[in-house]
Amino acid sequence: MTKKYTGKCLCGDVTYTANGAPIVVAQCHCDACRRLSGTGHTVGAVFVAEAVTLSGKLSEFSYSSDKGAMVTKVFCAHCGSPIYSSNTRMPDHLTLSLGTIDDATGLDIEVVIFERDRPHWDQLGEDVVSFATQPDWKPES
Repeated sequence: MTKKYTGKCLCGDVTYTANGAPIVVAQCHCDACRRLSGTGHTVGAVFVAEAVTLSGKLSEFSYSSDKGAMVTKVFCAHCGSPIYSSNTRMPDHLTLSLGTIDDATGLDIEVVIFERDRPHWDQLGEDVVSFATQPDWKPES
């Protein structure tokens, strides 16, 4: 039986299904991905494009990479969630944003790219306090 992944944007207007296993799951620290995510990296699962079906209104932004490829970032036209990206160097593939997949069980990061650009703060230190959910606290006035 072929594995099937489903996903959606924050508002639910865009949904998708990806059939089969991804080719690779990658974490990227390049400048464009950091700016797209608003944090230190993005994580995406690369699928053969024909294995993915999408529905909903999408918008896109394209730019030229350092290697001269055209990169297109595609996002929900309503809430702005990044859904996938494509690259003219890999025209038959697209990279789904891992955070939009409903159940990403078993999809572990296999490769990190642009690690040289990883910000020093994009890691958890040993002394960082963690909460299982949103804590019940108020900042002191």
